[in-house]
Amino acid sequence: RRTLALAREVQQTLLPQQNPTVAGLDIAGKSIYCDETGGDYWDYLLPEGGEGPGGSAADGAVGIAVGDVSGHGLPAALLMASVRAGLRQRAALGGDIATIVADVNRQFSRDAEASGNFMTLFYLAIDRPAGRLEWVRAGHDPALIYDPQADGIEELKGAGTALGVNAEGGYRAFTRERLTDGQVILMGTDGIWEARTPEGEMLGKEPVRRILRERAHTSAAEIVDALTECVQGAVSPGRIEDDLTVVVVKLIDYDSDPSAQL
Repeated sequence: RRTLALAREVQQTLLPQQNPTVAGLDIAGKSIYCDETGGDYWDYLLPEGGEGPGGSAADGAVGIAVGDVSGHGLPAALLMASVRAGLRQRAALGGDIATIVADVNRQFSRDAEASGNFMTLFYLAIDRPAGRLEWVRAGHDPALIYDPQADGIEELKGAGTALGVNAEGGYRAFTRERLTDGQVILMGTDGIWEARTPEGEMLGKEPVRRILRERAHTSAAEIVDALTECVQGAVSPGRIEDDLTVVVVKLIDYDSDPSAQL
C-alpha cells in the first residue's frame, strides 16, 4: 500500500499542476483514476514565452495532448510516463505535429512491445491568432467542438492508429479554420462516456453534449467540474471502473486578459 501510494504521488506530479495562462484561451483539465495509479494522460505543450510546462508545439501553437493507455494500474502508469517524456522531448524539437506523433509512436512501440499494450492519443495544436486548429488522432475518440452561435457540435475526426500497434505507422494532421469567440473544445477519455450506471447502462455521449450546451457560457474549469460531477453522480456510489480525463478549451476574446501572454 505504501508503494502504491508513493507511485500515485509521483504520477500526479507528472500531470499539469495548474492550468496555463494563454491569450485568447481559457483552458482547464482533470484526471480521476479508478486505482492508485492509471494510464490516462493529459499535458500542455506551450510555445516559448508561454506560462507553464515548456515545449514547442507546431509553429508557435499551443499543444494539448490527451491519451489513454490500455488497461490501468501501475503497468499503464509506467507506459503513460514513457509517452509523456517522449512527447515533451520530441515536441520541443519542433516540426509538424504528424511527424511528432509518428516519432513518439516509434519509440513507444519499442517500450510497449513486450507488454502488448497500446495507447490512444489526441494531439491538438491551437493557433489562436490565425484562428486555426490542427490535430492528429491516434486511435482516440474525436474531440468535440461546440459553436454556441450555431448551437452545433462537431466532431474533430480523422484516421490514425493507436500508438504501439505499428512502429512504422504514419499519421496525418487535420485542420479546421474559422475559430470564433465562445466556441468550446472538449477532449476526453472513454472513462467518461463508458462509465456505467448501477443498472449497467453506459453513460454515453449525450450527457457530455448536453453539458457543453448548457455550460458553454461558464469557464473551462466549471465545464470540467460539471462533467466529472455528472459521471461520478451516474456511476455506483463512490466507485468508477475506469480512469477518466477531460480537458476543455474555451475560446475567449484575444484581448480580454492583457496579462496573458503567448
